[in-house]
Amino acid sequence: MFAKTFKSALLATLIAATAMPALANGHRVHVEQFGWNNQVGGGQSGHRQRLTVIQSGGANLAIATQDGRRNEAAVGQSGYYNSADVDQWGRRNVAGVSQMGNNNDAEVVQHGRRNVSAVIQMGDNNDASVQQYGSDNVVAIVQQ
Repeated sequence: MFAKTFKSALLATLIAATAMPALANGHRVHVEQFGWNNQVGGGQSGHRQRLTVIQSGGANLAIATQDGRRNEAAVGQSGYYNSADVDQWGRRNVAGVSQMGNNNDAEVVQHGRRNVSAVIQMGDNNDASVQQYGSDNVVAIVQQ
């Protein structure tokens, strides 16, 4: 009985030990929200981060912080109190953000490597701020 329990516990531990890093390092998040009190949040750390958030009408907000390797992001948002905040640290950064109407706001900070970025804000109280530090920077902001 003891040997059988021990083997089962050992097998479970091996599966958990080999599966967890693969799940943790292959990051990917995709969120879609439609009407009203939208929000998201942020995190992710080292390896293949990506994130996509799509929100629609409501009190929008999205925050993303990714750490090192293949960063990417994209936000989206549509009407009402918008906001966004992307902060990626190192490697193949790319960002996004697109806000269509109402109190807009955005900020993208990408620290190092292949940076790119683009913020599009159409309508209402716009605001934007992008700071990219080292490597192949590119930025494009469109406001109307």
